[in-house]
Amino acid sequence: MIRFVCVRRSGARGEARKEHIMLRILRYIVWAILAILSVAVASVLLDERSNEETVGISTQSSGIGAPFQLIDHDGASISEKAMEGHPAIVFFGFTHCPEVCPTTLHNLTVWLNQLGADGKRLKVFFISVDPTRDTPQMLQAYIHKFTNRITGVTGDPGDIDKLTKSWHVFTKRVPLEGGDYTMDHTASIFLLREDGILQGTIKYGEDAEVALQKLRLLLSS
Repeated sequence: MIRFVCVRRSGARGEARKEHIMLRILRYIVWAILAILSVAVASVLLDERSNEETVGISTQSSGIGAPFQLIDHDGASISEKAMEGHPAIVFFGFTHCPEVCPTTLHNLTVWLNQLGADGKRLKVFFISVDPTRDTPQMLQAYIHKFTNRITGVTGDPGDIDKLTKSWHVFTKRVPLEGGDYTMDHTASIFLLREDGILQGTIKYGEDAEVALQKLRLLLSS
């Protein structure tokens, strides 16, 4: 009888040990699930934060530019209204530019042709940072060496200076020998959605396929 009781108690301890092990395994499983959920939640939060930052950049960029009254390469008055209601490309440069501007205008001409009919929706503006020398006639002759699909913009030097600052475009007059000068300036191409928000830029020397993809994305926005 005593022996029977001892065996039964030993069996109870074994069952208790099994239950303890099972509970421990269950806790490990629960902890693992919680860890996985924590990682997943953290990933979602990071993605949302990244999206918010991206949207924030786009929202802030809507403040770029300012109203202006200038002259196009035909001598007609032009304002910021010309850039509204359609996707637009804006580039700041000057006709005496030795490399950056002619290269950029050449690239823009090639890209517009490659975009075909879709590219006709794009309005392109070449704004002079050297209005003292860049008369409407000079702008027209210079731009038409590349294409007739780009609108040249010039005007009063003070008004041009205000416009470049509103676009956060860097410009600097650099003296040369013999009393001549050149202009250092921001070389990026600005891409504007039809609602006026800056979608992005094409940097000078950007890969052609990447640039085309940005233009196609602009057209689809």
